[in-house]
Amino acid sequence: MRLNLTVNGRAMTADDVWEGESLLYVLRERLGLPGSKNACEQGECGSCTVYLDRVPVCACLVAAGQAQDREVGTVEGLADGEELSTVQRAFIDEGAVQCGFCTPGLLVAADDLIERVPEPSDAEIREALAGNLCRCTGYEKIMAAVRTAAERSGGTSGSGSSAGGDRT
Repeated sequence: MRLNLTVNGRAMTADDVWEGESLLYVLRERLGLPGSKNACEQGECGSCTVYLDRVPVCACLVAAGQAQDREVGTVEGLADGEELSTVQRAFIDEGAVQCGFCTPGLLVAADDLIERVPEPSDAEIREALAGNLCRCTGYEKIMAAVRTAAERSGGTSGSGSSAGGDRT
């Protein structure tokens, strides 16, 4: 089948998509967007989190056909060209990136949280990131990065409309 979708604000087409392929596979292998990671393939780790019509989802659990004529935002879309988003910059500044495998999903989840809750409490941060597993850290630097991003953003994560769309 032919899959037509909008990814990070750009209309894209993937041809010869098998109906059982995941959105994650299409993004990584057919559209050349390797940011979202393929880890558990069961929706348990969060490494493949993307926006689907502005809602965070595990791309490994979404059948590619479900994205037909819909809007997808990936971790690549958080940045504005070469300029990193507030969340991305905070993760770097706070040392919250280690091996980097969980980072794309954490970034999308943090971006979404800050869009919804401009000044999240630690409990709200933990809840928002609960579906994202990291094997390298004790999560303290990740928590610090989300706090820093929230402080810096003043209620906007810096994603603009490219990844999550204009949520105002």
